[in-house]
Amino acid sequence: MYDPVQLRTFLAVAQTLSFTQAARRLGIRQSTVSQHVRRLESEAGRQLFDRDTHRVDLTEDGEAMLGFARTILQANERAAAFFTGTRLRGRLRFGASEDFVLTRLPEILESFRREHPEVELELTVELSGALHRQLAAGRLDLVLAKRRTGDTHGELVWQDTLVWIGAPQLRIDPERPLPLIAFPPPGITRARALEVLEEHGRPWRFACTSASLSALVAAARAGLGVMAHTRGLIPPGLVPVPSRAGLPDLGDVDFVLLHGRRRDSAQEAAGALAAAILAGADRLHRGPVAPSHPDPA
Repeated sequence: MYDPVQLRTFLAVAQTLSFTQAARRLGIRQSTVSQHVRRLESEAGRQLFDRDTHRVDLTEDGEAMLGFARTILQANERAAAFFTGTRLRGRLRFGASEDFVLTRLPEILESFRREHPEVELELTVELSGALHRQLAAGRLDLVLAKRRTGDTHGELVWQDTLVWIGAPQLRIDPERPLPLIAFPPPGITRARALEVLEEHGRPWRFACTSASLSALVAAARAGLGVMAHTRGLIPPGLVPVPSRAGLPDLGDVDFVLLHGRRRDSAQEAAGALAAAILAGADRLHRGPVAPSHPDPA
């Protein structure tokens, strides 16, 4: 009943919440994206998106369609692989940024390994900047990571907003240097945080530095300071710092897939894993937005 092409377009819009970004991801015109969505809504008999000139949001029916779309597309891919007799093999070196440690990425990887048992998957978890370097050096085949502001390389998975987060009880003293919790260099989020603080003349000091996201989250939960983090990936127990604290805006951040230098043994496997990640991208970051501080900072 449902056209797989239209379902892929729907998933791209649902994951980026942007018709423009979905068109770029899929390599088609924005008018084609709109056409696919209209046809799918007509087939379903339901409105899947609330949209105006400023934003795009999923409706309740759109949220329901997400699961159906993933299931239908995965079934199509499994059937195609079965009847064409293609079995992926080889060694695939995949790198994921620390941001995904606490997400549902392991579920996507588990499903991929189950469907492609002859692929030898090697996972590297590192800071985005370090993953970019390893990819350039030919030590990785596929990377899921942030990209720096202004960069255009990579296949967009989704765009999100960077926010300051901390413990609910944290209070910011405007007369004292801002206590920062951050990854070490070459962390992209760290670089953005320091850049905007310098631009706005806001004094700061490091309260905690670690390459482990779990360690940073523990420090933040203990009330040691604030950290710059993706809004859609805020860990449990932490909340956005309210605007009345006077901290500068951090802007947006892109999460992208980047392919390494082509190796015949890894090229097809990297493509299959990239497709699985794109199909399940909303599972990596969708969820309830954490509430703001209940009291003044």
